Amino acid sequence: MFSSVLCLDSVDSTFGFVYMDRISGLSDELLLKILLLVPTKVAVSTSILSKRWEYLWMWLPKLKYGDKHCSEPECEQCFLDTVQSLKLRCFLDRNLPLHRAPVIESFRLKLCNPIFKPENINLWVSIALSHSLRELDIVYKSDPDKPIVLLSSLFTCKSLVVLKLDGDILLDVPRMVSLSSLKTLKLVSVIYFSEETLQRLLSSCPILEDLAVDLRDDDTTGTLTVAVPSLQSLSLYIPRDYVIDGYVIDTPSLKYFKLMDHNYKSHDCLIENMPFLVEACVDCSRPDIDSLIGSITSVKRLAICLETVLDEGFVFNQLEHLEVCVCKDESPNQLFRLLKASSNLQSLHLFHIEDDHVTNHHGMEDWNQPSSVPDCMLSSLQSLKWSLYTGEPKERDFVVYFLKHAVHLQTATIESYQWDVPKLEMIKELALSSRASTACQLMFD
Repeated sequence: MFSSVLCLDSVDSTFGFVYMDRISGLSDELLLKILLLVPTKVAVSTSILSKRWEYLWMWLPKLKYGDKHCSEPECEQCFLDTVQSLKLRCFLDRNLPLHRAPVIESFRLKLCNPIFKPENINLWVSIALSHSLRELDIVYKSDPDKPIVLLSSLFTCKSLVVLKLDGDILLDVPRMVSLSSLKTLKLVSVIYFSEETLQRLLSSCPILEDLAVDLRDDDTTGTLTVAVPSLQSLSLYIPRDYVIDGYVIDTPSLKYFKLMDHNYKSHDCLIENMPFLVEACVDCSRPDIDSLIGSITSVKRLAICLETVLDEGFVFNQLEHLEVCVCKDESPNQLFRLLKASSNLQSLHLFHIEDDHVTNHHGMEDWNQPSSVPDCMLSSLQSLKWSLYTGEPKERDFVVYFLKHAVHLQTATIESYQWDVPKLEMIKELALSSRASTACQLMFD
């Protein structure tokens, strides 16, 4: 019966015949812990072992179903994927209503075929919600012109702690919303019913701590507002072609902040002060960055890639670890502005954000030796790391400058691809350069 509903892989014969009797003697609690260690598909397949195992999987508190990958409509695998998806849909329709676990800790669906209809998905979600669901994770990628609208009862689930939605999902939040237990919310490429949708949802999550919002390419909205007093972690991605009037961020308890604003279109940016911010990652193409930079000056760890040069006057007096992308023409000026503003800096990492295999690193070509040495190089800097070092003259001069002036430097790590750089020559050049710190170890990878 089971194999006719869902084409599951057969259970390994060694497991089935050699260990079945011994394992079957364990308690249900221990057996369920064992089943949780394998994919749901494998756990379900154990039902063919014996009467002892037939319904055991139905007590699993964690369920994960879906496609292994999302196929393109014209690919050769498309037909087989559709057959498997149909079997999965039939299996869930027949068996999920019979699930016995009183609490479903997590219910995860990855559905990438139009054969999964909104009514199917909402039925399965409704069943999961009736089991005091704690985590819901849905990836639905089918037809952007026909997005699924999730059932309204989802937005009044008192037990839900984690909600993750990804893909062709129209987020239409009803007026009556109450997610009193929700702590983690992740929205990736979903479609918002209106400008107020996200704000209405966030205002109904009184203890939300972790929020990630990845906006959808070629979509549009007015002003995006994130005002959550309890929020501790925020990740926001604005793609290049997104049409947005601006965004407002008011998160006074924030500790971790990631902003990827790749949008070149003119839009406002208002970010309130984040006095407890510990770590920030900023990749921003917008020309006006004063509000952004002014809000993150309390960080201890910062990774940054900016299109615009940082203005003078900002002070990062708590910054200890700095990562700077050197892909832009103004990277040298950007870097030394940051170094001068960070008197307590301990480690510096230079990297290239665009491509792991870029051979033309133009960002440091305009570097010239500054007239004064930043204070952190004389007092606190202990570690320098350069990823994707090419050995170009300007890059070499830059490393030599650090070795010559960083008084307390303990390690200088240079990473490069062998086909990019004559490694032996590079090692000789840098190893023979003078060092201000006698304890500095020069390492190559």
